[in-house]
Amino acid sequence: MKLLVKYLKPFVLPALLCILLLFGQAMCDLTLPNMMSDIVNTGIQQGGIDEALPEVMNASGVELLAVFMDDEEEADFRAAYTPVERGGSREAALAEDYTAIGDVQAVEMTGDAEAEAAAAEAYSKAAYAFLTFLQSLGEQAGETLDAESGIQNVDMNQLYAMTPMLAQLPSAQIESAMQEAENAQSMIGSQVGTSFTGLFYRELGLDMEAKQQDYIVMKGLEMLGVALLGVAAAILVGFFASRISAAVGRQMRRDVFQKVESFSNTEFDHFSTASLITRTTNDVTQVQMLISMGLRLMCYAPIMGIGGIIFALQKSTSLSWIIALAVIVLVCASLVILRVAMPKFKLLQKLTDRLNLVSRENLSGLLVVRAFSNEGFEEKRFDTANQDLAWTNRFTQRVMSFAMPFMMLLMNLVSLLIMWVGGHAIAESTMQVGDMMAYIQYAMQIIMSFLFITMIFIMVPRAMVSAQRIAEVLDTELSIRDPEQPKTLGDAAGDLVFDDVSFRYGNAEEDTLSHISFTAKRGETTAFIGATGAGKSTLVNLIPRFYDVTAGAVRLNGVDVRDVRQAELREQIGYVPQKGVLFSGTIASNVRYGREDADEQAVLEALDCAQASEFVSELPGGTENPIAQGGTNVSGGQKQRLAIARALVRKAPVYIFDDSFSALDFRTDAKLRRALATFTKDSIVLIVAQRVSTILNAEQIIVLDEGRIVGKGTHRELLETCPTYREIAESQLSKEELA
Repeated sequence: MKLLVKYLKPFVLPALLCILLLFGQAMCDLTLPNMMSDIVNTGIQQGGIDEALPEVMNASGVELLAVFMDDEEEADFRAAYTPVERGGSREAALAEDYTAIGDVQAVEMTGDAEAEAAAAEAYSKAAYAFLTFLQSLGEQAGETLDAESGIQNVDMNQLYAMTPMLAQLPSAQIESAMQEAENAQSMIGSQVGTSFTGLFYRELGLDMEAKQQDYIVMKGLEMLGVALLGVAAAILVGFFASRISAAVGRQMRRDVFQKVESFSNTEFDHFSTASLITRTTNDVTQVQMLISMGLRLMCYAPIMGIGGIIFALQKSTSLSWIIALAVIVLVCASLVILRVAMPKFKLLQKLTDRLNLVSRENLSGLLVVRAFSNEGFEEKRFDTANQDLAWTNRFTQRVMSFAMPFMMLLMNLVSLLIMWVGGHAIAESTMQVGDMMAYIQYAMQIIMSFLFITMIFIMVPRAMVSAQRIAEVLDTELSIRDPEQPKTLGDAAGDLVFDDVSFRYGNAEEDTLSHISFTAKRGETTAFIGATGAGKSTLVNLIPRFYDVTAGAVRLNGVDVRDVRQAELREQIGYVPQKGVLFSGTIASNVRYGREDADEQAVLEALDCAQASEFVSELPGGTENPIAQGGTNVSGGQKQRLAIARALVRKAPVYIFDDSFSALDFRTDAKLRRALATFTKDSIVLIVAQRVSTILNAEQIIVLDEGRIVGKGTHRELLETCPTYREIAESQLSKEELA
C-alpha cells in the first residue's frame, strides 16, 4: 500500500477530480430511475399534472372543497388563492391556456410558497374526504365509484350544485369522511387531489393532452441531459484514470529498471533474471490495472450501493427487507468466492515467474538442447510450468465465471420478488407503478455495486502481491553505493594497487580471495592465470566495483575505489567480459557503446586493433551492418572481437580483458596482442587468461590457486619458481616453447 501511496502522490488532484466526477456520475445514474418513475406516475397516470394545487380553478370548487376542511385548513386554502377579475387583463392572459375561463369566476394562486404549501395539504385531504363521501353515497345507491376512472367523467356543475346540500348535512357525516382522509396515506390523498386538479383544468378548457405530452417530453429531455452528463463524467473518469495508471506504470517501470541497473552482482545473485523481467512487466501491469479499475470502481461502487439503498428507501420502506436479503446473500457469496479464489490469485505471479524462467533458459540454451537431443525433456518441463499456470488460471476464471450468472440469477429473483410484493402494494394503493419500477432499478444498481466491490476485493490481493514484489526490488539495499563525500581520481598517471585484499560472497563460508597484494603499473600488462574457480574473474570484478572487497583495499591513482563515484571509476576502465555481449543495432553503434561521441575514425581504429576490420569490411553494410539481438548473426570469435573494440574505443587508463581471447585462433590472438601492445602502451592492462601463450610477454603474471597468490613474476621467472604455473605451462606448451 505504501508503494501505491508513494506513486499516487503526484496525482492527488487528478484523483480527487476523478472522485468528484464519479460522484456526479453516480448521482446521474441514481437520478434516472426517479425520473423514469415521474414519467410513469405523473406523465402517464396523472396526465402530466405535477402541481400539488391547481394553478387556476373555479371559485365554486373552492367553496365545494371548503366544506371538507376545518377552519384552519379552510383559512390556509383560501389564503393561497386570489380572484381573477372578470374581463380583466389577467383573465385575458390566462385565456390563452384556459380557453373557458371567461365562463366562470376563476381564482389563481397568489404565488406565496408558504401559503401554497399549507393549502396543498388541506386540498389533498379535502379531495380525498369528498371522494370518500361520494363513494359512501354510491354504496347507499348500490353503485361503486372508482377513484381512478369514476370521477373523470363527472359533470362539475353537478358537483357544485351539491355544495348547499353538503352545508346542510349533519356534521358527523362530513367529519367521518374528513377523519378517513386524515388517516389515509398522503400518497393516496395526493393522487386523488391530482384527479380533482384534472377536473378543474378540463372545466377551464385546458388542453390536457398537450399538457401531458409537454410533461413527458420535458421530463424525457431532462433524462437525456442527465444521461449525457453521466456519460460525459464516465468518459472523463476513464480518461483521467487511464492517464494516471499509465503514468504510474511508466514511472514504476522506469524506477525498477533504474534500480536494477544500479544492482551489483550481489543483488543479481538474489533475484533471477526471469523474476526481474516479470516484476518489470506483469507485476507493474497488475498494479496499473488496479489503479485504472480501482479509481473507477472503488469509489463508484460504494457511492452507487449506498445511494441506491437511500433512494430505494425513499421510494418504499415496506420493500426494504428484499434489499437486505439480497445484500446478505451477496456478501455471503462474495466471501465464499474470495475464500476459494484468493490463494490461487496469490500463486499466479510465482507461476508466471516459473514459466518465464523455463522459457528463458530454453531459448538461451537452444543449441545445447538440440545438441543433446533433449527437446522432449524441455517440452515436458515447459508443459509442466505451462499446465500449472493454465490450471491455476482456469480455476480462478471458473470461480469468477460463477459470479456473473449468480448475480444475474439473484437480480432476476429480486426483480420477481419486488414485482410480487409491489403488485400487492399497488393494488392496495400504497405504492405507484412508477415507484415499483424505480425500486427494481435501484435493487439492480445495489446488486451490481456489490458485484463491483467483489471484483475489487479479488483484484486488490493479486495487485498487492505484485506491488510487494516490486517493492522488494525498489527497497533492496544496495551493497555497493557511491560515497557521501566522493573523492576524484584526478589526472595523475598512477598505478593500480591491491593491498591485502580479501573477498567473500554473501552466503559463502570461506573467502573466495585471500590476502591478494600486487601492483599493476601503467604501460605494463598484468596477467592472471590459474585453475578454474581460482578466483581470477572475481579478482578483476573488484576493480570496477561489481563487488566490493571484504577486507583490504583496491587503489587506483592512490585513491580507494570505494571512495570514488562508480560512474567516474568506470569511465576510467575499458572492460571486456568473459561472454561477449552485443546489443541490437549496428556494428558502429555497438562499438560506440564504449564511447558515445567516438567519430568514425576512432571506431575504425578500435576495430583494426581488435582484428575485426577484416571481417567487417566484407559485410554488405560495413560498420553499419545490423547486429541481431544478442549478436546471433555473428560468430563467437567475431562477437568477442567486437566486444574488445568496444572497450578499446574508450581509450581508457585501465583495460580489463576477462578471458576475452578464448574464442580467437592462435594467429588472430598473436596479431591482437601485438596491436594491443601499441594501442595500450600508456594504460594499465589486466588480462585473465586460460592460455599461457596469450600472456607469455606480460610484464607481470599472477598465478592464483584457491583464491591465493601462489606465484608472481614473468613467464621465465615463474617457470623456475612456481610449480603451479609450470604445470599449467607444460600442459599447453611444447618442450621447445618452454625452452
